[in-house]
Amino acid sequence: MQRRLLFRQIQLLPSLKSKTPKPGRLLIRYAQLASQGRPQLPFLSIPLAKNNQFRYLTTERKRWLVYEVFLGFKYTVYLWAIIGCSVVAYWSVQQEYLERKYPTPHEWGFLTRLRFRFAKWGPDRTDWVETDWVVIGEYVTNVIERLEDKNIEGAGLEDLTEGGVWIDGIGKSGYDITAKSEPWRRGYYEALMLGATAAEQLDDHVVDTTRHLVFPASTVIGPSNPNPRPIPFGAEKAPLEENCERAYQEPEVFYMRILTTRGFSSKQKMDAALAYASWLDFKGIPDAALRMYEWALSLASENVPPTEVPYDRQSYTLRADARAPSTNILNALTALAAHKARNEDVSTALPILLSVLRARRSLPEPQTKSPSSSSSHKREATPTSPWTFGNVISTIKRIAAAPAYPPEPDNGESAPVRDAKERCEEAGLNLYIGEIIYASNKSTHKGREDGLAWTREAVDLAEEQLHKLTRGDPSDVDAKKTCKECLSSGLENWAKMTARLAREEREREEAAASGTSGSWFGLGLWGDAGKTETIPGRWAAEENVVKERTRRAQEVLDELEAPNTLFSSLFSA
Repeated sequence: MQRRLLFRQIQLLPSLKSKTPKPGRLLIRYAQLASQGRPQLPFLSIPLAKNNQFRYLTTERKRWLVYEVFLGFKYTVYLWAIIGCSVVAYWSVQQEYLERKYPTPHEWGFLTRLRFRFAKWGPDRTDWVETDWVVIGEYVTNVIERLEDKNIEGAGLEDLTEGGVWIDGIGKSGYDITAKSEPWRRGYYEALMLGATAAEQLDDHVVDTTRHLVFPASTVIGPSNPNPRPIPFGAEKAPLEENCERAYQEPEVFYMRILTTRGFSSKQKMDAALAYASWLDFKGIPDAALRMYEWALSLASENVPPTEVPYDRQSYTLRADARAPSTNILNALTALAAHKARNEDVSTALPILLSVLRARRSLPEPQTKSPSSSSSHKREATPTSPWTFGNVISTIKRIAAAPAYPPEPDNGESAPVRDAKERCEEAGLNLYIGEIIYASNKSTHKGREDGLAWTREAVDLAEEQLHKLTRGDPSDVDAKKTCKECLSSGLENWAKMTARLAREEREREEAAASGTSGSWFGLGLWGDAGKTETIPGRWAAEENVVKERTRRAQEVLDELEAPNTLFSSLFSA
């Protein structure tokens, strides 16, 4: 019996050995296969290659994804920070450039100065297809409102009378700004003049109150405009008349504000009166324009004693025995004569212009330094190297410090000297006189020749002075601008005059040739024997001369300053 039990145990040993679990990975596998009762979780089991099972989100991958998200966020912040700093740097450099080109009073607030710079920059912007006077008008209106607000920039302003003065059709009169500094008054004057210019440009514009858009008055649909002008392609649809009102204030609002303000100089008021008179001439109101020109002349001579007024109060011509007239009187008389000439009062305009021209030619010459002293001064002032310690320090100060506001300009109450700018003014007078003589003597050949001679002399004088300015001091911007305008207008007038005379000359030659074309010899029976070489006449030859002069002068008129390099532009004011 014992032997039988032992034998059975020996037979069971291989089966027990095979059912004994193996250590390591086989234990998990056999336990997985044996335990069918509990749920199978994929992330708790080791992936099997034969079933293509693997874990997507491991601990290492979690860390990698978090790091990548962090890097993306960090680089995004860096990128926007760089873009933001670049925009701020560009804007700061732009404002520094605009402040140096269009200076504003330092005592104004930041927003007032910023908007005034943008308003003054508007007419000269090159990134606009055309000047947006609506934007300029909004800027300058806001600047004027801030300057006249006693809680912002207008502290110290006083009304001329208690409660102010109200002018019918104009509005409130000016203020008493004598308590303000000269830069504040000059900036206020520039803002008012720029507002008047914007008002002139927007005089024929209306605003649609339903959409707050500005349109030319010629595009309005309504009974007062039966044939509206078509709207450009892509623009907003035309406004209705019942929804429209005036887009901007009248120009006289700004001009009268200047003329009635106490604290502006005589020259500032005179310039405003002349600009207003020119606007009235443009609007076809000659009587009102004449009164404004006379007001400008009285402003120009208000500081001159009555016994020393250099012109005749009836004919407005300068007396030969009078003292040298001031710049203001010369400018006012020239504008008055031009007004009378435009209104066909040639008998009054020509004597005034001739007397002004005689007075300008008798002005004293400017004092010139001796060549030796000027050359020695240049040698002392010009350093041998631009990288000296003093130059570097002055350059750093000029860049870091705020640019100084320009000094007060000349008030125009003294007699000018006969410098380059005054000689170009003489050329302008020659142009006026030549145009008046030519236009008033259309029927006489001698009168038109005299007018053309005056114009030719004006072109010669303006071109000569412009060449001198180009070779001389390049900082005399006002004189160069005056000479360029005079030369351009003179060449244009000269070309029109000679073109008309040449056309009449050709017509006379053709008429004379047609009178002899009926002969047998004129029929060309003898081949080319009847052909003669055409010799250009006097005015046709001068027409070619004008074309050549225009081509030659265009090089000077289109001359531009050399562009600054990136480094040197930082140091230019």
